[in-house]
Amino acid sequence: MSVTIEAIQARQTELAAMIQAFQEQATSVTCIEIEEATIELQPGERYAGAVLDEDGDHMHHLVLMAQRPGKKLNWQAAMDWAQSIGGSLPSRQEQALLFANCKPHLEGVWHWSSQTHEDDASFAWDCDFINGTQDDNHKLNELSAVAVRRV
Repeated sequence: MSVTIEAIQARQTELAAMIQAFQEQATSVTCIEIEEATIELQPGERYAGAVLDEDGDHMHHLVLMAQRPGKKLNWQAAMDWAQSIGGSLPSRQEQALLFANCKPHLEGVWHWSSQTHEDDASFAWDCDFINGTQDDNHKLNELSAVAVRRV
């Protein structure tokens, strides 16, 4: 490989542009705006936090509802129960938020999410609220459930 002054200068120009882009990135400020909201909590409900999309934009606020089904349910029965009380099962992302912010108010067992497994529709995602682990489970199995409201 022969080295020429032109090749060195071209690389130096490229490197200078990369340095400048990095410096501008490091000093740029990102502003996140979250809609001002008043969230009414019913007795026993807990505010879990703001749910963001993949770009970091605010989608909604999440509330853990107070009601519990009283027994373990298969996935469809859990979905139906949550809807019957005016809520829904949480998504996988929302389960992680519940674990982070509402753990003292959650039973430390496996709970259904609202999400069907993308590779096999007979399975759905669940979360163990002891340690936050997420896994998939056959929809006919019986697990616990919590319901959430999205504001």
